[in-house]
Amino acid sequence: MPRTIIATEAAPATPPSYSQAVKAAGLIFVSGTAPIDPATGQLVKGPVQVQVAQCLRNISAILVAAGSSLEKAASATLIVADEGDFAGANEEWLKWFPDNLPARQGAKMPVRIADMKVSIAMIAEA
Repeated sequence: MPRTIIATEAAPATPPSYSQAVKAAGLIFVSGTAPIDPATGQLVKGPVQVQVAQCLRNISAILVAAGSSLEKAASATLIVADEGDFAGANEEWLKWFPDNLPARQGAKMPVRIADMKVSIAMIAEA
């Protein structure tokens, strides 16, 4: 089965070592996505809720470029810099997924990156 590399300027560019997403086997695998504004290339600062929203806007743009959407999300990994931010991240998450929640795993970032509070990776149906 063929694999398709997904790339869109509507989401932040990734380093040359990985793709924004890969479409394969009827699924879209979105790489860990940072809360970066694609228009400015800058990290969106603010509380974790603001950063989760930016990550999900970026993921949504990638999924749309792949012919899918957040409504087809099957699984996600939400990684926070501070475990104390899980409550705020969940608060924002539920605004985006009030029903039909994807499976989700949470983790703590092994290394702190400046003011980045969250990163989200996702798998969705194509």
